[in-house]
Amino acid sequence: MNYFKLIKLLLAVTLVEVITSSCSKSEAPIRFAIASDFHAPDVPDGKKRVETFIKAANDENADFIIELGDFCRLDSASQVYRDTWNSFKGEKYHVIGNHDLDRYSTEEYVEGMGMSHRYYSFDKGNFHFVVLDGNNYLDGEEIRHYDHGNYGAYPQNKHSYIDKEQMEWLEKDLATTELKSILLSHQSLDSEIKNGTEVRQILEKENKRVGFKKVVLAFNGHNHSNYTKEINGITYMQINSASYVWIGKPTMTEKRFSEEINKKYSLMQYSIMFDKPLYATVTLTDEGADIKGTKAEFIPPTPKEIGLGDSIGGYPLVSAIEDVYVKFSN
Repeated sequence: MNYFKLIKLLLAVTLVEVITSSCSKSEAPIRFAIASDFHAPDVPDGKKRVETFIKAANDENADFIIELGDFCRLDSASQVYRDTWNSFKGEKYHVIGNHDLDRYSTEEYVEGMGMSHRYYSFDKGNFHFVVLDGNNYLDGEEIRHYDHGNYGAYPQNKHSYIDKEQMEWLEKDLATTELKSILLSHQSLDSEIKNGTEVRQILEKENKRVGFKKVVLAFNGHNHSNYTKEINGITYMQINSASYVWIGKPTMTEKRFSEEINKKYSLMQYSIMFDKPLYATVTLTDEGADIKGTKAEFIPPTPKEIGLGDSIGGYPLVSAIEDVYVKFSN
């Protein structure tokens, strides 16, 4: 073969390989499994619910798993839930929930769960993930951290704040990445976080600065409900509890469980459990997020059978996480 023809052929092959490699890298999907509010020690089948989630994540070949708070305690009785969680073969992440701090300080919980910090970020593929900590309360003009349930002494309208230190970090963190960004928190940035407007302004400001939809999506738990809404181009999705809906008043639980179970798991009196765990699998591409949820049934008596409507506390009263596709383009 002519020397120059050989060089041209090699260059052509190399160019094809580079293009193929580049396309593969940009188009490789990221898949993760997400759940929230297991309250694993407080329900009769907490271990089975976590096991079901882990099996689903493994079956889907998820790149990582994340739970959005109110998972389990740090005592020896909860070791089984932590061990089950850690049996996942890939990367694992936690978000701190308010009830995770009912018996611990933030520092104790972060260390006990093997977290890097109470808020942090990480990259996976072409995406940047930001975990926030909304477990702060307003004491006069000071925002203070939850610590051993101290927030319970304050009214609800003083709960769930993002502190100044964290907001300054968030602004800098987003500015240092060129990747599409997804936020994860226990309390919702669209309604539950009391200074959520300020937080959302940071996200919207960053999108405006870069001139494209960089911050695309935010997930949260906490309200044991499911909905999706868009605010100024950013999608906010509530991930339902993996275990139950909180009613806050007696729910005829004596018709659901034995006297022994009701005595051991006292919050059942004020809740309605799902007959199987709820969670979602999220597949990310450059074009969007394909969110596949799960559906369950209320263990009867159902909400309607005890005289409830379609919502509670302003949130949908549902036993599902609905499928959603979120398009990332402007």
